[in-house]
Amino acid sequence: MPNKTSVGKLTQTGPGFHEVLLDNLNEAVNLIDPDLKVLYTNPVSDRLTGYPRSEVIGRPCPKNLLIGGDYNPPLPCSRACPVETTLRTGEIQDFPAYIHHKEGFLLPIQMRIIPVQDRSGDILGALEIFSETSPRLTLPQSADELSRMNMMDSLTGLGNKRFLEMYINSRLTEIKRFRVPFGILFVDVDGMQKINDSHGSVVGDKMLRMVSRTLTANIRFFEVVGRWGGEEFIVILLNLNDTKLDLVANKLRLLVEKSNIREHDKLLRATVSIGATLARSSDSIGTLTARARKLADQSKRLGRNRVSTTLAQG
Repeated sequence: MPNKTSVGKLTQTGPGFHEVLLDNLNEAVNLIDPDLKVLYTNPVSDRLTGYPRSEVIGRPCPKNLLIGGDYNPPLPCSRACPVETTLRTGEIQDFPAYIHHKEGFLLPIQMRIIPVQDRSGDILGALEIFSETSPRLTLPQSADELSRMNMMDSLTGLGNKRFLEMYINSRLTEIKRFRVPFGILFVDVDGMQKINDSHGSVVGDKMLRMVSRTLTANIRFFEVVGRWGGEEFIVILLNLNDTKLDLVANKLRLLVEKSNIREHDKLLRATVSIGATLARSSDSIGTLTARARKLADQSKRLGRNRVSTTLAQG
């Protein structure tokens, strides 16, 4: 309980007090004026969006920064801007969404928009408060340990093929002993050769990092993404059935499709072809990954940017 002296000091604080207070919150905060220009961002907002203050203060909100929480069109920022709605109606809004990070990947958040009003009730602006809902990826070993054991992919920071083989083998042991179900997604980035040929390997590497960050940000904390090699990734999903496997695979496919990177004022997008399969008690690492790869190849043959869970006959 503060004493009278401490309360007095609080009431006499200068104009920078509220900014210091917001700077130290655990949530991201943006202050938007009636013209949709950014007046203030705190360090958490800078980190979650990838946009430093110097690039946003005094400028309009970045276009399409928010993407709908159902990972389907329409995009809120391109049709019905939620900040404009709050400025017009004075209503507080709470909704899930995705932040389109400056590096291109999509990060799930929970957004709250509240009106900023003066004592007479006039709306002076809007405050965006949001926090990351992406589960923290917890690898069985730390990044340092993986690096020492040569199990870390240097480009993406994910576990490499050697790590994935070790992890899948441990899950296969569990399914044989305890019947703990798991599935894998074999994710093949479409058109990487064309991207490298047209824009160079540096841009191609950015694209692979974008895909890897979108995948890792949108799975559960006890699940794993690793780089199998080249433009191929494997996602290991636990405790699910065929229906859930298909839903998660298509969610990740759609999120990658909406990701993009900007190079020389051009937006470059990627799509992925996915093979999704549940592990069987009779599987080895070889049979499981071969089946998933074959399903991914089928997705490519059928037109790319799709998920295959069952091999076509014939």
